[in-house]
Amino acid sequence: MDFSQIIQGISVYGIPVLFAITVHEAAHGYAARYFGDPTAHLMGRITLNPLKHIDLIGTIMVPLGLYLATAGAFMFGYAKPVPVDFGGLRNPKSDMIWVALAGPAVNLLQALGWGILFYLFSSPANEGQFIGQVCKAGILVNVVMFVFNLFPLPPMDGGRILVGLLPMGAARAVARIEPYGFFIVLALLLAGIISALWMRPLMGLTYEFLDLLLLPLRWLVT
Repeated sequence: MDFSQIIQGISVYGIPVLFAITVHEAAHGYAARYFGDPTAHLMGRITLNPLKHIDLIGTIMVPLGLYLATAGAFMFGYAKPVPVDFGGLRNPKSDMIWVALAGPAVNLLQALGWGILFYLFSSPANEGQFIGQVCKAGILVNVVMFVFNLFPLPPMDGGRILVGLLPMGAARAVARIEPYGFFIVLALLLAGIISALWMRPLMGLTYEFLDLLLLPLRWLVT
């Protein structure tokens, strides 16, 4: 991969990635405050300022290193998690579900928004236009974040949703995985298991769902 390709990749994906992680984390904080926990608000994390959510290693160094090492074939990263005191929620077990779901939900909405922008400001017949590339990147980034974060293992959002849905005994057993969950998820990623059994099938379904929602707009502009 030459330098020009690296610059092109960063210019196309930079804005969508910043929006995706910023709104995702802010949504967690906003939902937590709504359900009774002001921790993120008091720490200034309910904000659309991306600098508040960027983790130097997880958001910049790890994704860039993987992007260069795999010639753009594989990229993984993470933002600085918004602090949530689940014990401070009014109904911790049930409210946890909505706080965890808030992040992936706004990623799905952003994917839909980028799809709308694609049809309004880019010609589908000329997907090579820069605005078209950015919009397609925005859809992809947010679909990936939506599906990946719903993986049902703590500390992923899907794991916390699962803990909130399970009966108390089973919920405690799953919650005990959280200190090791990140390393388990990383191992499953590197082994290709999450990609094959979770990401590809659910991303396909998500794209079909978005296509269905965007169908009327596509008819209007094409």
